[in-house]
Amino acid sequence: MIMNATVTGDDTGSWATPDGDMSFRCPLPHLPEAVAPARRRAHTVLTSWNLPATTIEDAVLVISELVTNAVTHALPPAVLHLSRPGGDARCALRIEVSDAGPASCVRWPADGGQPAEHGRGSGIVTALSLRYGARAHRNGITRWADLPAA
Repeated sequence: MIMNATVTGDDTGSWATPDGDMSFRCPLPHLPEAVAPARRRAHTVLTSWNLPATTIEDAVLVISELVTNAVTHALPPAVLHLSRPGGDARCALRIEVSDAGPASCVRWPADGGQPAEHGRGSGIVTALSLRYGARAHRNGITRWADLPAA
């Protein structure tokens, strides 16, 4: 059950659940250009949740990595989901990015090599997360990371 829903016409919303958990859902355009707006929107939401600045900074970096992975290597649709679970005092924030599973081909540069700026995402997520993982479901896969409470 959702209460205090604030949902705009683009199917984006932030709400509080009956038990006080906070949640935000944002469908993502399946384009590399979707990463920066997703970061900005997430920053605004996390700030409104009164999270510490360091948690927000870490969260925005993890969001950037997970969203980039989804729009670069997976099939659409992609969705960002943020939540503040109330049952685990060690966890300040759960970040989830769902997509429809791996694309049949990986986009490589014209020269055949992998760009130097790619390939660091999982290390960043690992370093900033309390725990992280992925779960397969009938619509694809969800990659998630729990950020520690400050």
